[in-house]
Amino acid sequence: MKKIILVLLVSLVGMTTQAQEKKNKNAKYNIEVNGHCEKCKSRIEKAALSVKGVKSAVWHSDHQDLHLVLDENKCTVQQVHEAIAAVGHDTDKVKAKDEVYESLHYCCLYDRKN
Repeated sequence: MKKIILVLLVSLVGMTTQAQEKKNKNAKYNIEVNGHCEKCKSRIEKAALSVKGVKSAVWHSDHQDLHLVLDENKCTVQQVHEAIAAVGHDTDKVKAKDEVYESLHYCCLYDRKN
């Protein structure tokens, strides 16, 4: 009887650990983010880093992309897209609200894609 219970217990533990999805603690992403200047760079990086789990965020104005390193156990790349859009910058997945975009400093107003 003890052997049967032990086998069932070990099987259950094995199935439970296999069912858990492994997530990357240092997942790297490049996302497109529209902007222009150093003010944009600061705003975009600050918004990305405000998401719990983002370890690194570097925006490049020449390529209009943000290089991210994040812990997928703590956040998703979608949450980063939403945080950046919330401060007025369109990403390749989420468009900023018009009123937030229009409140940006005049030098930060980029050409928006439809």
